[in-house]
Amino acid sequence: MRVLVTGGAGFIGGNFVRYLLSSNTNDSVIGLDALTYAGNIESLMDVEDKPNYTFVHGDVTSHEDVEAVFAVGIDAVVHFAAESHVDRSILDPGAFVRTNVLGTQVLLDAARKYGVKKFVHVSTDEVYGALGSTGYFTEETPLHPNSPYSASKAGSDLLVQAYHHTYGLPTCITRCSNNYGPYQFPEKLIPLTIVRAMANEPIPVYGDGQQVRDWLHVIDHCRAIDAVLREGVSGEVYNIGSDNEWTNLRIVERILDVLGKPHDLIQFVEDRPGHDRRYAIDATKIRRELGWAPTIPFDEGLASTVKWYQENETWWRRVQSGEYQSFFETQYSTRLSQ
Repeated sequence: MRVLVTGGAGFIGGNFVRYLLSSNTNDSVIGLDALTYAGNIESLMDVEDKPNYTFVHGDVTSHEDVEAVFAVGIDAVVHFAAESHVDRSILDPGAFVRTNVLGTQVLLDAARKYGVKKFVHVSTDEVYGALGSTGYFTEETPLHPNSPYSASKAGSDLLVQAYHHTYGLPTCITRCSNNYGPYQFPEKLIPLTIVRAMANEPIPVYGDGQQVRDWLHVIDHCRAIDAVLREGVSGEVYNIGSDNEWTNLRIVERILDVLGKPHDLIQFVEDRPGHDRRYAIDATKIRRELGWAPTIPFDEGLASTVKWYQENETWWRRVQSGEYQSFFETQYSTRLSQ
């Protein structure tokens, strides 16, 4: 297949590009990314010379950029491109509506026009809202988003479903729990905790830290998306989770323990507006129908993630300083033109 991966320089999208190139050598992969703050082309330097990989600098909200990519012939789309940081959505909801809703609509129109055989839309468990202390999100759980981010993702989910039912576009939607692993930007909980702990800096924890999330290693997530891409039934939704619930506070404490740092680095801060208390995924459907299951134990995955940030300080320091954002124009784009 020739697979278009939107958001292909982001955390999950970049890991998925790398996964496809390593596990499905007959596929051609095109990574499309606008390289906003969440896209980092430096994360893909190890695969840039592969003959079956092409990076395209473009915006999913631009009809011209999207048309140019689809015109070369695309068999399947895996759509990661999204504004995804909840705190940023509270400050600027409009950017999330533009990218997550309008961008999805632009891609869906192109997929219809060019007869794409599979459109996999990567969503989030946050579209379901919050759970109490018991119960799990299933694919039949009503959508009840509680932040501008999750509302924009719910809107894009509904567009994908509408294009399937109205136009017969072959789509699937995946909704995953919290991801962790290499190349995640250090504004997110796990990498933020790691880099601050290494520097012996205070680690902010919202509220009482008792918010519960189900944590999924990004490589297990990539495997699940690949299964949906190849075997998922058109029109279906697949929840992806690892039955691995932890409070935010306990996650921070575990990272401190791995690094041998004191717990008094924890600093409780005012909770963010509308902070959902608990998410938990029932992944029975994808396990039963597609034979997927997570393979990376959390202790192992967390330790390897800590080690990755210890060994890749240059990468995350360039993210923190903003230097990574100039890399494309000053170096990578020059190589592409040669």
